[in-house]
Amino acid sequence: MQRNVRTDRFIWIDIMITLLTLELMEYFYYGTRAVVLGTVCVGASLAAELISLKLMRRRFTADDLTCVSDALIIALMLPAAFDYKIAAAAGVFAVVAAKNVFGGRLNMIFSPAAAAYVFMYTSWKNQLLMFTEPHVHTGVFEKAGSLVSSASHAFNISGKMDLSDFEILMGNMSGAPGAVSILLLAVAAAVLLFRRSISAGAFIGTISATVLLAAIVPAAVSRVDSVKYTLVTNMVLFAAVYIIADRRIAPKRDYFAFFYGFFIASFSYILTLTTAKENSIVLVSLVFTPVALGFRNLEKRIETVEQEELRAASLTVGEEASVDE
Repeated sequence: MQRNVRTDRFIWIDIMITLLTLELMEYFYYGTRAVVLGTVCVGASLAAELISLKLMRRRFTADDLTCVSDALIIALMLPAAFDYKIAAAAGVFAVVAAKNVFGGRLNMIFSPAAAAYVFMYTSWKNQLLMFTEPHVHTGVFEKAGSLVSSASHAFNISGKMDLSDFEILMGNMSGAPGAVSILLLAVAAAVLLFRRSISAGAFIGTISATVLLAAIVPAAVSRVDSVKYTLVTNMVLFAAVYIIADRRIAPKRDYFAFFYGFFIASFSYILTLTTAKENSIVLVSLVFTPVALGFRNLEKRIETVEQEELRAASLTVGEEASVDE
């Protein structure tokens, strides 16, 4: 048990380091306002965690700091000049309604960050999907001057992107700051996979389905562009790393996790292709909660059968040994 606790804490540290790196890139493109927004999300989530645990008569431990990483994931999916009050409400919703109501961190049903995003999407969609241009810094207490739609919206509508590959890699395009930093996300994915801090099966399944469908049913003029642009838009890479491949949610066995990620990416691609809905992968990941629960229940049954077989085998060996004596 102690080993599992240490492992969970190392995973949290790995996740936090990559999230803070994305937050640093967001500061470079959008200034202090983006950092303050992240601080608001973290502060609201941490306060909600402390209060809700106290009401449930539970002790706050270092493991409960996972609410901080969830809050940063939420902040990185928001426009840099997003309303502080709504961001704070999302942080509280993620902790209270999406996690602690269902039993807390030891009984995670779905990603708190994904649930908070869907909560904002259904209530403040217009604010959530309008962004400031990269390198446009908004004052901490100022309202954003001119807002634009995301590069994902342009691609979903036209199947084109008027950006160079270098701009795409560096995140120099409109959209959620954490989700458009493609080069950093790719590095983060490689590091977290190497460290086994995210589910390799869920991540590979998500990317495989996205590439396969984008090539078979292209959303752009050419298949190459379809694959390339589909991977870098609509939060696909960000969600694959921080939501779908979350070890707290994804099935433990890579075989089941692969199909879990594959199903989510497949349905989200079809939804995006047919409705042009932005960031549908986050919405679909929440809808597919029963699939994750089903796989996890199946894993428990398999583990029970394996344990019974081992127990029966050990008893048989013991009986044979006693007969020989």
